[in-house]
Amino acid sequence: MKSLVKYVLGVDFGTDAVRAVLVDDSSGEVLRIKESRYEKWANGDYCVPKINQYRQHPQDYIDSLINVVSQIKSSCNEEVIENISAISFDTTGSTLAVVDENGIPLAMHPEFENNPNAMFILWKDHTAKKEANDINNLAEKSSVDYLKYSGGIYSTEWVWSKLLHVLRKDSKVRSRAYSFVEHCDWMPALLTGKQHPSLIKRSRCAAGHKAMWHEEWGGFPPAAFFSQLDPVLGEIANNLLPHTYTSDCQMGELSREWSDKLGLGTHVKIGVGILDAHAGAIGGGIRQGTLVKVMGTSTCDILISSKEELNDKLIQGVCGQVDGAVLPDYIGIEAGQSAYGDIFAWFKDLLLWPIKKSKGVINMEQFDSDSLLLELSREAQSINVTERDLVATDWLNGRRTPDANHELKATITGLDLGITPPMVFKSLVEAAAYGSRAIIDRIKSYGVYIEEIIAVGGVAKKSPYVIQTLANVLGLPIKVYLADESCALGSAILATVVSGKYNTVDQARNQLAVHDYVTFEPEDEKIEIYNVLYEKYRKLGALKV
Repeated sequence: MKSLVKYVLGVDFGTDAVRAVLVDDSSGEVLRIKESRYEKWANGDYCVPKINQYRQHPQDYIDSLINVVSQIKSSCNEEVIENISAISFDTTGSTLAVVDENGIPLAMHPEFENNPNAMFILWKDHTAKKEANDINNLAEKSSVDYLKYSGGIYSTEWVWSKLLHVLRKDSKVRSRAYSFVEHCDWMPALLTGKQHPSLIKRSRCAAGHKAMWHEEWGGFPPAAFFSQLDPVLGEIANNLLPHTYTSDCQMGELSREWSDKLGLGTHVKIGVGILDAHAGAIGGGIRQGTLVKVMGTSTCDILISSKEELNDKLIQGVCGQVDGAVLPDYIGIEAGQSAYGDIFAWFKDLLLWPIKKSKGVINMEQFDSDSLLLELSREAQSINVTERDLVATDWLNGRRTPDANHELKATITGLDLGITPPMVFKSLVEAAAYGSRAIIDRIKSYGVYIEEIIAVGGVAKKSPYVIQTLANVLGLPIKVYLADESCALGSAILATVVSGKYNTVDQARNQLAVHDYVTFEPEDEKIEIYNVLYEKYRKLGALKV
């Protein structure tokens, strides 16, 4: 008897919306792609950009998940829905929330529902700069180097900085804080009814890269370390279980409550979560020797290395090296830039400010603001590259890597009255590429082999000029991944292992991953000029290789 075709859902919680893909687990065919935006986030609720405060309400995640699954169901026949076998999630990170003794995010309680400090603190929230500095200062004095697998520097974007900040800032949150949950851990726990801190299976990927988890010291750093910063932070650390799980593992099965909400069977298996960039690397075809650049508002650069290649080397200034963070049996290395697409969006908004403030003189509804970036790209591409060009730095949102420092500000040098907007735009595109090169130079200096670069994400697919400039600055070909939703596809690949269809992630991705790329080759005549300009960039930032 011929077996029924099975399907899996890969669900990607991005910064602005959730996207879900329905995939045939045998052929890899993507049958449906649906999206649902976060309503409260779209209204700008709970965010204060002036102080880099970005918070998201857990209800947004719940509502958007129900909506996106409903969209998929309404577009499929009953047989397909009945044969969905597994769901896996990826999310932004570190995006975390304080939880109570039952593992419930505080914002889900009526008394906290409008309190930003009780919500999920988004990855790009930079309100915890002081707390990050305090953690780094304490770590320097510690007899155990708890930061050696985290690039040597703890970031304001990560778990303990953000927790410490809200504990110090908000006495009400402090009084109810029992533990924390990463977004990528909360979704699987929620759907399986395993929110209680004693039941949740924490993602190796998130805990290792963002929360100083490592087997060498038996899990997370001990409570005594964190108590020196704040006794409540120490209590939270004491409440954590030492175990973490790779994302090919099963969290559990869909609970009856969520079976009713989603209209899916309780037989559906739910995978342990993963961070979005790492899922995108799986979907994009990562292998040893490949650097996958997940390019959106920011970038995450993901590599994998064998233990033999890395040979106990500790790469300074990256966002961690974690065994099993991407693929089991490989060490995942993460780096990235805190702003990439955001840099170009900022410049566009800067130029449009007079128009937006024209009070009706110009009808913005009839003005295509996105065409401005296209025109700037066309003009910038026509400008000759010389060693006397403007040189900008890319730290408009601080620097993530190499060597995290979110106090840094961006610069543009060489301005005079002959400079035009396309020249400035060109310098910003080049600055983003110089930041990418600084990351690659640092990683290669530790003997990690990089033979190809794959670019995935919105910026990669929509901005040929940006990618061509990146190829020229790096002096390497860039393969742009053409398939849609690489992060959600990566989660779908993981779901096929969780379901039992495939035994390993390697087996699943070899069968299911889409290998559809267009390659941008570097322009030889520009490589040497960019080498000169890059050295100017390095000196401006006093960057070491």
